[in-house]
Amino acid sequence: MPYFMGIDIGSRTCKGVVTRDGGGLVAYQVMPPGTNYSLSAEKLRNELLAKAGLSSDDIARTVATGNRARVAFSTEYVTDIQCSARGVRAVLPKVRTVIDVQAQTSQVIRLGETGLVSNFVVTEKCAAGSGRFLDIVANVLQVDVKDVGALSLKSTKPVTFSTGCAVFGESEAVTRVAEGNAKEDILAGVHRALASKIGALVARVGLEEPCAIIGGGALNVGLVKSIEEELGIKAMVPSHPELIAALGAAVIAEKGQTSTAGR
Repeated sequence: MPYFMGIDIGSRTCKGVVTRDGGGLVAYQVMPPGTNYSLSAEKLRNELLAKAGLSSDDIARTVATGNRARVAFSTEYVTDIQCSARGVRAVLPKVRTVIDVQAQTSQVIRLGETGLVSNFVVTEKCAAGSGRFLDIVANVLQVDVKDVGALSLKSTKPVTFSTGCAVFGESEAVTRVAEGNAKEDILAGVHRALASKIGALVARVGLEEPCAIIGGGALNVGLVKSIEEELGIKAMVPSHPELIAALGAAVIAEKGQTSTAGR
């Protein structure tokens, strides 16, 4: 039975999955990228193979995505837009709009009825439209980023962030602390600011339901709630949303071909 591997090299984490012929998930792994993406990719592969009880010879094809690091063992590189689309299609086939909140960027993808990409838009380089903004504010508040989502749900008076820049947002967070605002209210305000940015992206491609939220940001329940309120919808969040691009890479590896937008 052939096996396939998908590798997603991100700025915050490296993700990998192994699937068997037919799309069944065999193993997955998430780990920090370290300072050398190439070595991290090799370590990720070794840990994946160990989890799956396989050797490198058992892997028929490997597709890499994310950061364009040298993943020497991959068969090919495919963009994260394509991989995210394929991954969502594999687990939530009816979804038409995908919101992918990553550590450094956010992107919105429109899918056609067959699951191919029909349109997409990506945030500008400023971190205010990505999970990085939350990291910055969480550091100011001395809150573990894993606790940010649940803590923000306790907010009763979310603060308003007037800036659209992460650098100035950090200064504004410091000011809000000095003013005596509660941590949960500051975090809820950041979520609303992020949701507003993401809402502007969605408006550019046009919202079509069902809508799914993926990426590491989808693990943040507070952010998901703010995006839903901004868009006035109930979004779908797949199991392990941070793995969707890696899963899509494995799906492409199995198919042995890539798709292009609109084709």
